[in-house]
Amino acid sequence: MRYYEYRHVVTFVETNLVGNVYYTHHLDWQGRCRELFLRHHAPDVVEDLSSHFSLATVRCECEYLAELMVFDEVIVRMRLAELVQNRITLAFEYWRRKDGAEELVARGEQQVACMKHDGAGLAPAPVPPSLRQALAAYAD
Repeated sequence: MRYYEYRHVVTFVETNLVGNVYYTHHLDWQGRCRELFLRHHAPDVVEDLSSHFSLATVRCECEYLAELMVFDEVIVRMRLAELVQNRITLAFEYWRRKDGAEELVARGEQQVACMKHDGAGLAPAPVPPSLRQALAAYAD
């Protein structure tokens, strides 16, 4: 299975008083991974986001399996789990890389809806062809 990868090093600002990563940062990393995927694989969609098109997150989740600490190297791996009508479900795995080994530390998922701006607000929109094609390379 092929994954899009985002690599991240945990910093102090992402930890709490106990010293582990505050749980909401995993969701931030999902968003960052998704945005960098768009930048690299569907830049036309990024341009459309400033005008008539939106990607609305309708659901996100994360299951935590192990704690992350400051300066841990995290590899966030994203793949397409499902694409139905205007909705895209992305699956995420979070791997800690240490001493050449990898440990699965969390799993997550988010669903986004493709929407277009019309005079009355937002309405469902088809998944842009470039995004559909880019995601197909990372499908189950």
